Amino acid sequence: MTNILYVEDNEDNIYMLSKRLKKKGFEITIAKDGEEGLKAARDLKPDLILMDLSLPLLDGWEATRILKSEPETKLIPIIALSAHAMQEHKDKALEAGCDDYDTKPVDITRLLSKINNLIH
Repeated sequence: MTNILYVEDNEDNIYMLSKRLKKKGFEITIAKDGEEGLKAARDLKPDLILMDLSLPLLDGWEATRILKSEPETKLIPIIALSAHAMQEHKDKALEAGCDDYDTKPVDITRLLSKINNLIH
């Protein structure tokens, strides 16, 4: 089973997206801030990370930079998720090391396509 680490602080987003991904057969682990996300990524070595960018304690851009700089986590694909649809946010996420970017609210079909492209 594919394990996805979902780093998100909004309870509604966690509920909606994790429920949809579990229905598709993914195992979901939740981290509610950037620091918790770092620890979970290091401990679990998930197949993929969905990273909200606006997080408490440590934002998603910095958490991604750290994960991509560490040998044991640098190969884990990361998809940035953000309510900001501006090109500058996408560019900043990709510069930080994210492998892809998607906007909220999530279009589940589009997100599943991106997930499948990165884990296969």
